[in-house]
Amino acid sequence: MKKTKLMNRRVIVLALFVFYMYALLRIILFKFRWRDMTFLWHQLQTNLGNPDILMYQLQRGNFFPFKTIFINIQSLSWWHDFSNLVGNIALFIPFGMFLVFLSKNKGMSFIGVLAGSLSLSLCLECLQVVFSLGIFDVDDLILNTSGGLLGYCVIKLYDKVYSKFIGNTSSIVQDRDIVEKQEAGEPYHK
Repeated sequence: MKKTKLMNRRVIVLALFVFYMYALLRIILFKFRWRDMTFLWHQLQTNLGNPDILMYQLQRGNFFPFKTIFINIQSLSWWHDFSNLVGNIALFIPFGMFLVFLSKNKGMSFIGVLAGSLSLSLCLECLQVVFSLGIFDVDDLILNTSGGLLGYCVIKLYDKVYSKFIGNTSSIVQDRDIVEKQEAGEPYHK
């Protein structure tokens, strides 16, 4: 019975992850607008067929760490600056959490979440350039990766507090271990 309940929880988490990734693409890549495939295909062909366009897109980008972050901090009175600063972190907090929830064994490591968050952010930044949907900004990589790591820390802290104060029940990580050991046919010993 517990195995079925935990498997259902895993399916729900996976479905939420798919929805989250859809929303993330919609927000970061398409800025809440949806582009049809014809437009995206045209942009891709145009940009790959003419390297000058890609070079121009890259020249418009920010490759100096903390440049945009400092500008945003200095002018936090503007909604755009505040949403850029806080939004890039907040959007990736769930990603760090999902990496832990969906990973095998005892969850993904800090380095794994760092690499995963940085990789996803880099892919999104590069796609913005390739499809001319935005500019490359190294500060977005820093903020997004920080958000993923913050999500990781929230889950790890929750697990630590949960197992300390509610010692008789298992934490998220322990529940995942039970399911994985049962799937592998191994007995689980607490």
